[in-house]
Amino acid sequence: MMRRAVVLGLIGPLVAGTLALASPRSSSPAGPREPAIDPANFVRRVTNPFFPLAPGTLWVYRGLKDGATQIDRVFVTHHTSAIVGNNATVVRDVATQHGRVIERTFDWYAQDKQGNVWYLGEDTTSFENGNVSKEGSWETGVHGAVPGIVMEADPRVADGYRQEFWRGHAEDQAWVLARGGSIHVPLGTLHRVLKTMEWTPLEPNVIDKKVYVRGIGLASEKSQTGPLETALLVGLHRPHA
Repeated sequence: MMRRAVVLGLIGPLVAGTLALASPRSSSPAGPREPAIDPANFVRRVTNPFFPLAPGTLWVYRGLKDGATQIDRVFVTHHTSAIVGNNATVVRDVATQHGRVIERTFDWYAQDKQGNVWYLGEDTTSFENGNVSKEGSWETGVHGAVPGIVMEADPRVADGYRQEFWRGHAEDQAWVLARGGSIHVPLGTLHRVLKTMEWTPLEPNVIDKKVYVRGIGLASEKSQTGPLETALLVGLHRPHA
């Protein structure tokens, strides 16, 4: 209980503080202003060392969600999608439980020349109890949705940034906790890590901790408060050179 109180107590000053770099900002109660996304300032590939998206790469995660074992397969496709003038890299994420698909998502990312990775939206479909839902899908520039930064070019401790913003639907925020050290996951012991926290006002009592590894990407995710959800890297398949 003490740990939960401490973590929740940190939320306010961290997410309310100045947002790092070119993250969406706002002085308006309607939400952050849309940042200027100049296609000329973006590069063709996402090569950020903590969030590399080489086409053909596949990450496999195993964890828990809703009390059941879940497998996530995240694959960088060879396709791009035109989002606000950018050819965004399309990443497919398929989550299964007991061999049954429970969610399929296509995420859109683009990297600027400074090395920041921008999140431009997602097309997500969930399947639950015979129902199909598109809740959570959003696209930059549609219905006021605003892009955000999913990984900074040079993450530093205490940096905070918006990852997305569509009021009432997508409001994830993140901040950097630590950089350096190692993590042990089923894939092995990995070094040069980056630890972050994520939070959204849409689920104010849920905090997630993520660990990224330089040259690999996301290695671990675990809820710190709220329902227990975990994801650990068990497999990594890179495209042939």
